[in-house]
Amino acid sequence: MARTILIHGSGSVVTLDSGDPDEPLRGHEMSDSRELIRESGTEILIIDGIVSDIQSAGSLTSEWGDSTEINLINAEGRCIIPSFVDSHTHLAWTGDRSNEVSLRHQGMSYSDIAESGGGIWSTVQSTRKSSDLELRKSIKASIEQAKALGTARMEAKSGYGLNVDTEVRSLVDIKSIAETSSMAIETTWLGAHDFPTGKSKSEYMTELIEQQLPVVIENNLASFADVFCEPGWFSLEDTEQICTAAKDGGLGIRLHVDEFVDGGGLELATELGAVSADHVAKSNLESRQAADDAGVMQTFLPGTPYALGKDLNLPLKECYDSDYAFSMATDYNPNCPSLSLPFVGSLAVHRMGLDPLAALVSVTRNPATTLGKNGNEHRGTIEIGLKSSMLLLNSKNTESWISTFGSMNNFKMIN
Repeated sequence: MARTILIHGSGSVVTLDSGDPDEPLRGHEMSDSRELIRESGTEILIIDGIVSDIQSAGSLTSEWGDSTEINLINAEGRCIIPSFVDSHTHLAWTGDRSNEVSLRHQGMSYSDIAESGGGIWSTVQSTRKSSDLELRKSIKASIEQAKALGTARMEAKSGYGLNVDTEVRSLVDIKSIAETSSMAIETTWLGAHDFPTGKSKSEYMTELIEQQLPVVIENNLASFADVFCEPGWFSLEDTEQICTAAKDGGLGIRLHVDEFVDGGGLELATELGAVSADHVAKSNLESRQAADDAGVMQTFLPGTPYALGKDLNLPLKECYDSDYAFSMATDYNPNCPSLSLPFVGSLAVHRMGLDPLAALVSVTRNPATTLGKNGNEHRGTIEIGLKSSMLLLNSKNTESWISTFGSMNNFKMIN
């Protein structure tokens, strides 16, 4: 028997369903409340997770209200928004790097900490030593926390193994856990997160392309490949070599670029046809225009500079005003261990001046366009004919999604 839900008595319903759902919204499209928000009282019929109908007040309850085979949910005037889509997370790791807060206060940079034995390498050592039970427990706990914070779909990377066994184990664990979870998760191979100790750069490049990547592709462990493309880590040439091999194996490309300096990473991402270029804090305007023209999503990660004690000066408003498509994500990792997209939205709105509705688009519909489109996953909208996860807020106001960013009790998720 079909599982049927009818939501009635709503406040405003933020559907974000304007135009082609396969395309991101840009500029003032992201804040056009007339196109993106339906009036109070709007009713939503959901059958087996698919939105079957959306009508004005009374239309659906008059048809279905007397049925004993339907779950009636009275929204009691509260706002409904799409559940969040987190398109950049690092789920598979163990260990604790909270001591790095003090090191940064002493004036050490990200590079300084890495060179002293901390940073990524510290997490790699812990993750390699962890048992399957420990790693799986950590991944499961992170997924449950993300769900409690309103996220219904995620991208999840490896990257804290830096060898064949642990990179593969990380992806296998994420995929197997996802199969029994209500969270839709797509995996990304990030073997090229850093260079491990004990191997030369050329030796590790050979391992990445001739050992790690073939196992990942042959066993269908990832949908995407990623590279930490920054001066001092993987060069533009390294990145192109790895990504070319990954594309030849059928993987999509997502890249870490231009986090610390404008190293030409966004330009390379455009040349490679990446679906998303992430961080992009320092990219130049010419490369941003070219990336947008080519359909490369620019994904900002405000939690990272916040956690590193850096200025929150990401060019969100500039991209908004220039009609460039952009997204935001948590960048959940040992240095930024937050899975709260409402917190990310709060930083964007309260510290960088982004419109609250535009911020919501950037953590729902826009990131979803960079993930799979087979019709069975939440697309960051509330749209007839699509699987749509939604959040019933504890407020009549749309803006409340960012106003209680530290709470896990600000909404009820409806799938």
